[in-house]
Amino acid sequence: MMEIDYNTIDLPINSDFEENSEDKDLVGTDVKDMRLEAEAVVNDVLFAVRNMFVSKILPCAEDMAYINVEIREGNRYCLELTEAGLRMVGCAFDHVDENSQAPYHETVYSLLDSLSPAYREAFGNALLQRLEALKRDGQC
Repeated sequence: MMEIDYNTIDLPINSDFEENSEDKDLVGTDVKDMRLEAEAVVNDVLFAVRNMFVSKILPCAEDMAYINVEIREGNRYCLELTEAGLRMVGCAFDHVDENSQAPYHETVYSLLDSLSPAYREAFGNALLQRLEALKRDGQC
């Protein structure tokens, strides 16, 4: 009967294994996931800025990545991406001002909207074109 009791303990052992595998997944991919998140941010709005890319110079940490952006007006910024959101941390590519008091934005759209009137216009135009395409296709 003791053997049967040990066999019924498989669930906690499996749960421990699952927790351990999750921990391993998180430990092994946190940096990669933040970089992937940063890449997704870039891909979402690249059409509405002059240039935007994940920094290859500044380090990606478990909970942070840096994105360089040149807005349509020509200004360059370094953005910090964390779980708290995005904020501008420098006024040049790959430059971080340690004393930056810039507020966090929940989305890249909000941040770019605050920095660039030309971004706002490009985003609005892209949205209108998409709606017109949907209307032509009879989906709207």
